[in-house]
Amino acid sequence: MKFKGARRKKPLGGAVYILPNLFTTGNLFFGFFAIIKCLQEDFMWASGAILLAAVFDMLDGRVARLTGGTSEFGVQYDSLCDLVSFGVAPAFIMYMAGLDGLGRLGWIICFMFMACGALRLARFNVQSSIGQASGDFVGLPIPMAAGVIACFVAVWSGFEVGPNDFTIVKWVHSLLNANDFRIAFFCVAGVGLALAMVTNIPYRSHKTLNIKGIKPFRILVLGVALTGLVAYQPELFGFLLFAGYAVSGPLEWMFGWTKAVDDDDIFEPGSGNVLETAGERGYPSEADKNDNSGS
Repeated sequence: MKFKGARRKKPLGGAVYILPNLFTTGNLFFGFFAIIKCLQEDFMWASGAILLAAVFDMLDGRVARLTGGTSEFGVQYDSLCDLVSFGVAPAFIMYMAGLDGLGRLGWIICFMFMACGALRLARFNVQSSIGQASGDFVGLPIPMAAGVIACFVAVWSGFEVGPNDFTIVKWVHSLLNANDFRIAFFCVAGVGLALAMVTNIPYRSHKTLNIKGIKPFRILVLGVALTGLVAYQPELFGFLLFAGYAVSGPLEWMFGWTKAVDDDDIFEPGSGNVLETAGERGYPSEADKNDNSGS
């Protein structure tokens, strides 16, 4: 039965698809801005821009779900923007901030990081199209890998020591001022993060964490404690959080808590256009799956 005074809501139409893609464009802007600042050797701004890109990468997935604006175009656009912001930009920073002095070896390490990031994104898109991108991540999400590099550069560029700081804080400051240490870190981290992105080792997604048995008050206390630590030295503890997540996957695998995932089927021929199948099923991007804490 229809009532005379009832008004039908107008469909949002294309607006629901434009809005999340605008946030994705913000992700791309800050990735490009990071490259510009890197070329100007303003590494603090460059690292900050990558972290801002990660924020927009998180928001576009959340907005897409809230508005029902998930689309195949958004999936592919998100991956392309992620490659610029979390693949190309960190590679530029590593090269300009230390690896340029190594010549050919330096740019090969940077290329390896960027190429493995591209492989990481391509693998996820295919896994999404065949319905295998649910649950934990397979390999380190590329925004988390970029976060390790960005936070380290932020620590190096903006780490300050006060007269009343702990001895360990002063020791970290002196270590960061050593040019050889920075170069060694970029070499190890560049190769290690590249391999972590393409490995078959699973990484935990926050959606698979079971916190039902933990009392809410304890979670609140833990959150307050973490906030206090980050506020004391935001660059340092931000780096520790990103780096801790990066090594969590291999550690869980080494202790037998997780098992490597078989991904050979990503190269098997499908029964049609893989991209069309993904669009018909409405699979979200990997950023959407994790509220975009990682692609």
